Amino acid sequence: MMEPTRIPLKGLRGMIAARMAESVNTTARATLYSEADASALVARRAAIKAKGSSISLEDLLLMCVTQTLTQHMALNGTLSDQVITLRPSVDLGIAIALPNGLVAPAIMGAQALSLEDLSAARRDLVARAKTNKLTVAEMTGASFTVSNLGHYRIDHFTPLINIPQLAILGLGRIVNRPVVRADGALGVTPMIALSLSIDHRAIDGAPAAAFLTGLARAIEGM
Repeated sequence: MMEPTRIPLKGLRGMIAARMAESVNTTARATLYSEADASALVARRAAIKAKGSSISLEDLLLMCVTQTLTQHMALNGTLSDQVITLRPSVDLGIAIALPNGLVAPAIMGAQALSLEDLSAARRDLVARAKTNKLTVAEMTGASFTVSNLGHYRIDHFTPLINIPQLAILGLGRIVNRPVVRADGALGVTPMIALSLSIDHRAIDGAPAAAFLTGLARAIEGM
């Protein structure tokens, strides 16, 4: 008989376990779900790819998130010791899956970066995460996090807030869905699923919904 595999919760896995449990136990989490027409996004990516650029769909989505956050800064910050701290800079956390766990380092000052610079910063973070070369400031400095599961067969999900941050956005896959167009005709459109978890102690439903609506419009306006 084969013996079961036993994996101690220690090291990075143990840290993740502790933080996820703390997130569930200490935040008043609420999750809002939406979706956006990704036609313009897909077309923009195709045009960029045709020019030989390495900018990805994720990079375009991160730019949309950053631009939307600058208009909804109530979601861009932290809650610690009963004090809400709203950041003037969008320090955008990117969830990165590693063989032994998950990290979410930050692109500091993302709102000041061009699309090309944002893409380069994301690729640099991923590369250094894989070689354990992230700085403490990058590992702990995010003001808002994005978790992208669009590479998998995942639509909506409930991302856990990376405390002490106020919110986290989950990106699902882009999939063709039947839609009723403005003229009443039935068509097929690529849609992307969006999942926003907030700490309801600091953020009410209306501003969270306004952010998610603004993000959908930014994606559709690419």
